[in-house]
Amino acid sequence: MSDLGRREELRVPGMPEPISHFTHVVTAGRLVFVSGCVASDAEGRTVGGMDAAAQARQVHENLKKCLAAAGATFADVCKVTVFVRNMADREKINTVRREYFGANRPASTLVEISRFVRDDLLLEIEATAVLPG
Repeated sequence: MSDLGRREELRVPGMPEPISHFTHVVTAGRLVFVSGCVASDAEGRTVGGMDAAAQARQVHENLKKCLAAAGATFADVCKVTVFVRNMADREKINTVRREYFGANRPASTLVEISRFVRDDLLLEIEATAVLPG
């Protein structure tokens, strides 16, 4: 066994079934890796229309489900990577992000990309957390 501990793949109730070869969350010891979350409901339908703030809220709700499945919260998140279709949506997304993270500030990378797996998606966020020891 590695120093990280046992590796476990988690499928999260209330999250859409992965459409590719991945799982929602992987834990390795105290480390929690959350796959990129988009604004989908449990059936895979996009929530929020073309409203970046509404999509950001659904993305953070999905992150919350994934973190909870591993026993983590937003306070445990150390790093996020945020992918956006339009950099002009940054502040709308940040406003929602502050609601979920509160005083906790993870390390962060923000990248504008040309396209997501579906054309109606405006953002995707992946996260890495460390469970309390």
